[in-house]
Amino acid sequence: MFTMAAQSMGYKVLVLDPGADSPAGSVADAHIAADYIDAAALDTLARRCAAATTEFENVPAEALRFLAEHCIVSPGADSVAVAQDRIEEKRFLASVGLAVAPHKPIYLSADIDAAAAALLPGILKRSRLGYDGKGQARVFSLEEARIAFEQLGSQPCVLEKLLSLKLEVSVVVARDFDDEVVTWPVAENRHAHGILDITIVPARVTSALARQARRAAVSVASALDYRGVLCVEFFVDEDGRLLANEIAPRPHNSGHYTIDACVTSQFEQQLRVLCGLPLGGTDLHSPAAMVNLLGDLWDGGEPLWAKVLQNPRAKLHLYGKSQPRPGRKMGHYTVLADSAEEALELALAIKAGLARDTLAPHRQSA
Repeated sequence: MFTMAAQSMGYKVLVLDPGADSPAGSVADAHIAADYIDAAALDTLARRCAAATTEFENVPAEALRFLAEHCIVSPGADSVAVAQDRIEEKRFLASVGLAVAPHKPIYLSADIDAAAAALLPGILKRSRLGYDGKGQARVFSLEEARIAFEQLGSQPCVLEKLLSLKLEVSVVVARDFDDEVVTWPVAENRHAHGILDITIVPARVTSALARQARRAAVSVASALDYRGVLCVEFFVDEDGRLLANEIAPRPHNSGHYTIDACVTSQFEQQLRVLCGLPLGGTDLHSPAAMVNLLGDLWDGGEPLWAKVLQNPRAKLHLYGKSQPRPGRKMGHYTVLADSAEEALELALAIKAGLARDTLAPHRQSA
C-alpha cells in the first residue's frame, strides 16, 4: 500500500524483503529478496535510494542505522528500537507521563514469584518479536505463569495485569522533519484472538477522551523525536481512564481506513514525510468501519468478493499474499456510511455473509 501510494505520486520504489513472493516486491519497481541485515542488500539499497522507510517494527534497528549513514531514513532507528522491546516501551510510555496497565518485567522464572501476586490474572507477553496475539499467553496462577514463561522460550517478558476494559482505541499521528504534527480521528478497535478484527471511526468516545488520546499520541511522537507515521494504542478501562498500551512505529492496521475515508491516507503521509513534502490533511470524509480479512476465510477456496462489493460504499483491498493461513491478514474492506453505527452495522452484515456463504474457486490472474 505504501509502494502504490509512492508510485501514484511519481516515485520509484525498491523493496528489500526476504520473501520471494513479497506483496510489496510484486508491485515495486525492483525487489531485493534478501535478509534485512544482509550487508550486500543494504549496500545496494543505500546506493540506489534517496530515502528509506520500513513497514513493520521488527526490521532490525541496525539496518536502519546503516541506511541513515547514506540516505534519509524515516522512522529513525532509535525510535523503532523503543517499540521493538515491550519492557523499554513500557518504561518510555511511563516516562512521558502516560498511564499504563500494572506490569512487571520478567527476566527469570524467579521473577514470577516476586511479581505475580498483584498481577494475576494477567497476560505474559514476550518482550520482543510478538504481534497479533503471538508470543503471549493469559495466565491465572503462578504455575500457569511459570509454564507460559518456559513455553515462550524463557526469554524476557512483561507480565501485565488483565484489566476489565470498556474498549480499545488508537491514534495514528504523523510528524515531519520540520516538527509539524497531524493526527487522524481516534479509532475504536475490536480484537479477536489477539488480532485486530474491526476498526470503527470515529471512535464512540467522549470528545474529551478523544482530545486526550490525540494529545497523548502527539506527546509520544515528540518525546521519541519521531519522523514519519506511527500509531499509539490505548486501553479505556471501566472507569474511563486512558491507558497507553503499545507504540507501532509505522502505518498501522487500524489506520487502513484512511485510504478510503480521509483526505490523505497514512501511506501517502509516510511518503510525504520521507520526501520532505508538506503534510496532507487528515479530515474524515465520512464515518467508516474497516474489517480485516484473515486466511481462515479461504478454507475451500477464495471468498465471493461480490458479497463485499454489492454494497456500493464498500471498498475491498487484497494484499496479494500467495498463501492464506489461519490468522494471516490477507486483506481488508472498508465500509463508508453516514454514521459510525451505520458503518459498523453494514460491515458486520457483510462479514456474516462471507462467513456463511459457499466459497468460490480460486480466482485467475487478471
